[in-house]
Amino acid sequence: MLQDTVTIKLRAIVGEQWFKDDPESLITHSYDGTPMLQSLPDGVIYPENTAQVSAILKLLQEQRIPVVSRGSGTNLCGGTVPVQGGIVMVMHRMNRILEVDLENLTATVQPGLNTKQFITHVEQLGLFYPPDPSSMAISTIGGNIAECSGGLRGLKYGTTKDYVIGLEAVLANGEILRTGGKLMKDVAGYDLTKLLVGSEGTLAVITEATLKLIPPPKTKKTMLAMYKDLYGAARTVSKIIENRIIPATLEFLDNPTIRVVDDFAKLGLPLDMDAILLIEQDGDPEMVERDIARIADICRSENAERVSIAENEAEALKLLTARRSAFTALARLRPTTILEDATVPRSKIAEMVLAINEIAERHNVTICTFGHAGDGNLHPTATTDARDQDEIHRVELAFEEIFEAAIALGGTITGEHGVGLVKAPYLEWKVGAAGMEVMRAIKTAFDPNNILNPGKMFAKSTRKRVVLGHG
Repeated sequence: MLQDTVTIKLRAIVGEQWFKDDPESLITHSYDGTPMLQSLPDGVIYPENTAQVSAILKLLQEQRIPVVSRGSGTNLCGGTVPVQGGIVMVMHRMNRILEVDLENLTATVQPGLNTKQFITHVEQLGLFYPPDPSSMAISTIGGNIAECSGGLRGLKYGTTKDYVIGLEAVLANGEILRTGGKLMKDVAGYDLTKLLVGSEGTLAVITEATLKLIPPPKTKKTMLAMYKDLYGAARTVSKIIENRIIPATLEFLDNPTIRVVDDFAKLGLPLDMDAILLIEQDGDPEMVERDIARIADICRSENAERVSIAENEAEALKLLTARRSAFTALARLRPTTILEDATVPRSKIAEMVLAINEIAERHNVTICTFGHAGDGNLHPTATTDARDQDEIHRVELAFEEIFEAAIALGGTITGEHGVGLVKAPYLEWKVGAAGMEVMRAIKTAFDPNNILNPGKMFAKSTRKRVVLGHG
């Protein structure tokens, strides 16, 4: 519960209508896209500019009040759930494109800008911003930066961190920090820009970003390869890369996901396939034709049952939209859908999918798997019911073993969703005790009083690792 004096001061900073503490506002901002996690804040504030963010943080720092900055709340690791109460700072009012610099091929934007609106705007100017998270129709640039979001185009073009070249951010004490700029080279000290990207709101509140833009590809083609052999699909992924071909998109769907997506999108997909690869290549027309032909040959050499190439842009868009709708399609099956992510070397994809299937069967839970095969980032997704506590416990045990399987195969506990609250108990598995010590020291240097998104990333205790197959 906030003191009246604090409430009065917060209202004075942003204006009466932009601070809310009514029950509806508190409940609305007590959760994000992560199922089964909820915690009420004490207030919700909507700053309009950097100066207001600075003033808010100075006040909250003085009073030792926690603050969670957020965009649209599409987070999938509990990263914006206010677990210690305090203030939720919603960045939606700061949603402008401040500049598109055609001479330097950069854009300067505010954090509350909708991702898809930004992508559409720069495409209308004949430019290209590649990061394309599946949530882009809803998510914000600031949220993408906080989580270092990936997307379908990550294999060829990289993720959000590869396009953020400068930031304005407000520290916990209200001081304004500027990093990078419209520069392609800058080695003046530590790379604070890269440090803040993916820091999940635990180090600073981002108020402005300078993003790199690139020329768009001249053309693109999309194809489907269908397999009755999971290993054939996995070998295809490795062989495409081995042949020095880097597709723009290389996506994987397992059989349960194929069935659900086909029922949702009405594509007429064959339901007896163990796996489908959705592959897209873009670039100069001659290169695209050559690569698609070579990829088709590789698919057939690995015993693809069927290889089909989209005949036009509308058909290609339908296929990509179907892949992007995988989560939505799965969410129709049961009351609760838990979408996770784990990443392995792409040569280990088949082993990882088989491990997921074995773990799901052993715990008697339903897990469908899809994801970015080209960069090894898989999304095992459990369809369950939060009201069934026994089943939820089995799902949690299954995911714990899935994370351990990923690490055992040389992978990681998260490729793009972030650590937040959900993965915090497993972070030490990946980075080790020394890594945890360094990260905690960085957090303390930026936020000595731990007011910025407290309770995230650093679990009070680490989960004990288990021997797979033995509980």
